[in-house]
Amino acid sequence: MTLEFDPIDEAARQWGQRWERVPAMHAVTSLMRVQQLVIGRLDAILKPHGLTFARYEALVLLVFSSRGSLPLGKMGERLQVHPTSVTSIVRRLESAGLITRRAHPDDGRAVLAEITPEGRALVELATQDLVDADFALGALEDDDLGTISALLRPIRQAAGDF
Repeated sequence: MTLEFDPIDEAARQWGQRWERVPAMHAVTSLMRVQQLVIGRLDAILKPHGLTFARYEALVLLVFSSRGSLPLGKMGERLQVHPTSVTSIVRRLESAGLITRRAHPDDGRAVLAEITPEGRALVELATQDLVDADFALGALEDDDLGTISALLRPIRQAAGDF
């Protein structure tokens, strides 16, 4: 369904008749809509692999780790998600045979998630599909993508991401 007008522009017009900060409202509404569109497209690309983007990110994180394993708590920190979400992600990846869970050798309280050879192979296939689809951002040039990243960095920094 394609509208004949931009609903965010219309919402901003009406917002401006009632409240202040139209540019901020327009930007955040646009940002949230694009996030919905991109996640939907990425999840559709990854679905044939049995993955969501959240599960894909967890596998990539393990690929990036020096030993192919990380404590679940560290995964949550690096993925910036709640521990309950990490547990759910890990459980699904484990049931698919893409990771294994094992006791941490140095910390009896911690559990490690370790990527399996099947998980590594799947990351390679899924990554190629995402790259081929320009991560659902093919409507933008590389310079524009850099600008977006630069514009969003101060917001992430102010929120304590790094």
